[in-house]
Amino acid sequence: MKRNLIIRSITGLAFVAIIVGCMMWHPMSYAILFAIITAMTTWEFCSIINNRLNCQVNRFITTVASVYLFGAILAFNANICGSEIFIPYLLTLAYMLISELYLKDNNVLHNWAFTMMSQLYIALPFALLNTLSFIAVTFTGGGQASIYSPVFPLSVFIFIWTGDSAAYCFGSWLGKHKLFPRISPKKSWEGCIGAFVMAIAVSQIIATYCPDFNQENAMANRLAWAGLATVVTVFGTWGDLVESQIKRKLEIKDSGHILPGHGGMLDRFDSSLMAIPMAVVYIYTVNQLTETL
Repeated sequence: MKRNLIIRSITGLAFVAIIVGCMMWHPMSYAILFAIITAMTTWEFCSIINNRLNCQVNRFITTVASVYLFGAILAFNANICGSEIFIPYLLTLAYMLISELYLKDNNVLHNWAFTMMSQLYIALPFALLNTLSFIAVTFTGGGQASIYSPVFPLSVFIFIWTGDSAAYCFGSWLGKHKLFPRISPKKSWEGCIGAFVMAIAVSQIIATYCPDFNQENAMANRLAWAGLATVVTVFGTWGDLVESQIKRKLEIKDSGHILPGHGGMLDRFDSSLMAIPMAVVYIYTVNQLTETL
């Protein structure tokens, strides 16, 4: 037990250090890291589906499509390319649907369903990290540029990580009321409340140094950051439950074994897969309201 805890702690610290380091160091290191993470997570998901449900999802094409979508949205948000960058991706989706017509496989509907699910459930959320990472800036003379800033995407992960730690501590200490026993018997309302309180506290620390929401009104900036922490915590919890439901239906404990003590890539990014898209929706909405007011 003690040995497993040590392995889990070392792996967790290394995992966090790599993500934070790559995101803070350079846009290229960020892009390479998350392109690899997108590929590994998609491949892992397709492998589980093929092994457990006797499907024939094309892991190679599906993984290539996921990585391409990540790169395409990065290029589009960074103003490197226009919307034409998405054409090859759309053609790939069409190929993945049409190719199934020529395979002698009774599971064709499952193949289609899980191929598309891999793109919606995994590829799109990771690709949307680029929407959080690149900020459009308008210069005094009227010119525009897109600048890489890791503040928003990194804050999403920080809220999830600190929330998970708080949920574990509060749940172990005070957890009596089960949150969703049918899917995840270990989760408790006390743990969720602890995660929420911790995320809000961390958001206020970030707001002190990052007036990214509102540079003119400190209180509005703090409230906006608290709102983001709330969105990430709530949808991150649902994201965790979604993956728990998937594993329960597939009758597996972990999605993989690539991270000692932590399972697979899906196990590590399950919360992010719902939190990232909702963070994009939240930030876009707040920015639109701020411009209107």
